[in-house]
Amino acid sequence: MKMVFLGPPGAGKGTLAAMASKKLGVPHISTGDLFRAAIKNETELGKKVKSILAEGSLVPDDLTISLVKERLSLADAKNGWILDGFPRTVVQAEALQSIDKVDLVVNFDVQDEMILFRLTGRRVCRDCGKIYHISNMPPVKEGVCDACGGQLYTRSDDHEESIKTRLAAYRDQTEPLIRWYGNLDRLVTIDGSGSPDSVYERFSEVLRA
Repeated sequence: MKMVFLGPPGAGKGTLAAMASKKLGVPHISTGDLFRAAIKNETELGKKVKSILAEGSLVPDDLTISLVKERLSLADAKNGWILDGFPRTVVQAEALQSIDKVDLVVNFDVQDEMILFRLTGRRVCRDCGKIYHISNMPPVKEGVCDACGGQLYTRSDDHEESIKTRLAAYRDQTEPLIRWYGNLDRLVTIDGSGSPDSVYERFSEVLRA
């Protein structure tokens, strides 16, 4: 199955997509991960992406579409995939339709107060990318990844002002996708509050239906 996960920053799309990828046997393709890999490798694209993300802005469509198209062409994505963080705009959605057809779009609905709590408390491992939360899912040792021993850090776009900028950009550019995919009869909205397990169970109910 080919799916898109929608929702504001901090809705838990990455965590839920990783869970679904493991259980359904399809790759979880995160544009955030693609961007961070480009930044880490210090490519020309990575340098551009780094400055854009630090401002809390969205990466331009043409750069994002090129990265995603290349990723979807790989063999492991032939029979299905979960896109997390793409499309973000109607232009990107139209481009995706020309690359491959989407079976289901899941919109995870979360209130702003919960988003701020989740993101300002998020910590990420520099080495393996594992995500923690200082209140909900802290590491055993503060500042150190349980999985690989790497250093945990706060992403530049997880500071409160950047979060508010990202939310404004989301509402301006991404929320129209909810209507767009709704018109294609591909959209379902799920309550994204609560633990990842409880949200995943709601998602599983949709798949069973």
